[in-house]
Amino acid sequence: MTGLNTVLIVVGLFLAGGVYSFWKQGMPKGVLVLLGIGSVMCLVAGVMRIQGLWD
Repeated sequence: MTGLNTVLIVVGLFLAGGVYSFWKQGMPKGVLVLLGIGSVMCLVAGVMRIQGLWD
C-alpha cells in the first residue's frame, strides 16, 4: 500500500462524512450529489490501486 492509496481512501472517507453532515444540516441536494460522487470516486480509485487493477 502506497501513500497515494492511503490519501485517496482518507479523502474519500472525509468526503463521505461531509455528505452525512451536510445531509443532516439540510443542504441542497446538488451539494450532496457532488460530494457523494467525489467520495465514491476517491474510494474506488484507492481500492483499485490497492488491488493492482489500476497503476
